[in-house]
Amino acid sequence: MSETPQITFLCLASEFKGKDLMREAHRQGCRVILIAKEKWVNEDWPRDSIDEVYFMPDLSNMQHVINAVSYLYRTRKIDQIIPLDEYDVEMAAIVREHLRMPGMGHSAARFFRDKLAMRTRAHEAGIPVPDFVGVLNHDQIHQFTERVPAPWMLKPRTWAGAVGMKKIQNADELWPQLESMGDEQSAYLLERFVPGDVFHVDSIVNDGEIAFSIVHKYAKPPLNVSHDGGVFMTRTLERDSADAVALRQLNIKLLQALGMGRGIAHAEYIKGEDSKFYFLEVAARVGGANIADLIEAATGLNPWVEWARMEIAHLRGVPYQLPKVREDYAGIVISLARQEYPDTSAYNDPEVVWRLNKKYHAGMIVASPSADRVMELLNSYAQRITQDFSAVADYWQRPPA
Repeated sequence: MSETPQITFLCLASEFKGKDLMREAHRQGCRVILIAKEKWVNEDWPRDSIDEVYFMPDLSNMQHVINAVSYLYRTRKIDQIIPLDEYDVEMAAIVREHLRMPGMGHSAARFFRDKLAMRTRAHEAGIPVPDFVGVLNHDQIHQFTERVPAPWMLKPRTWAGAVGMKKIQNADELWPQLESMGDEQSAYLLERFVPGDVFHVDSIVNDGEIAFSIVHKYAKPPLNVSHDGGVFMTRTLERDSADAVALRQLNIKLLQALGMGRGIAHAEYIKGEDSKFYFLEVAARVGGANIADLIEAATGLNPWVEWARMEIAHLRGVPYQLPKVREDYAGIVISLARQEYPDTSAYNDPEVVWRLNKKYHAGMIVASPSADRVMELLNSYAQRITQDFSAVADYWQRPPA
């Protein structure tokens, strides 16, 4: 009886993340190669689970990354390329196509990186999106500004999260802004500003079907936290609530429309003042801001681990089986802190299951079978953290190195 060939994963990491995925791949006997950004050379990578590690100045130069992976491929049979960060999703797809490897290709990846592409496809599929226009044709932009009342959001098409977004109050403000951008204009879109509550749905997709999804609600839209500072909070939504049920159904329709075959998805939606849900954006990766830890606290399921398990099952030609999932509730609270290493030991309720260990940050996750108890603790902790640790607004603009 012949041995099963060893599977080799190559992980691309523009940020320091994905440790649990690499550990699970190693635990299952896979060979793990990591190519990471040089900035993270001194971070606590799980080196006992990594067979080879290489660092590059950055992972944004397409030809450099293609050359580096192709050089490794000469003497190593790489079975799958795993993007650990948002900025690696498209690069991984490009390299897969160059090497003629299975998995999401470049055209498919654009629907999970390009905000204009994902909105256009979602709109075509009948999924509500805020009115939008690509910053491409000036006549079309004029028509948009005359038809859609301000304010509007000017958004980079491929930047992650709320980075680079700008709220535009009127046309007199818009056109000088576009003029100052020169040839960079086409990398943006203009969108109607929709105030409301923001939710995220995190999913595991296998063979085109959603094997698992969970809905959370941000206490404050990430855009506001990113631009204004303050405390970041999100919590598991009551599973049988009308909002959670509606979002799970909308999320199925979205991921089918975008053609996701296998992987992890993090999608965001906003509930407008008209009580209607609108699609905001989606990424083919694990959610940031320790959302994987949050999901694990509520369910026992770690998205990083399941991503590795699912890819390994596919490569071995066996069915992927979702583990048993708990249905508890969890919430996370994070703030930038004045102290280099804040002491959070006074936050000692038994529901605290995880603490953030990061310079100039304070944060924790609470979990309980009761959604009300989670909400009670989050509200209390947010007030205390603001008083005990939170940095002032300009600290958010210029965090310590």
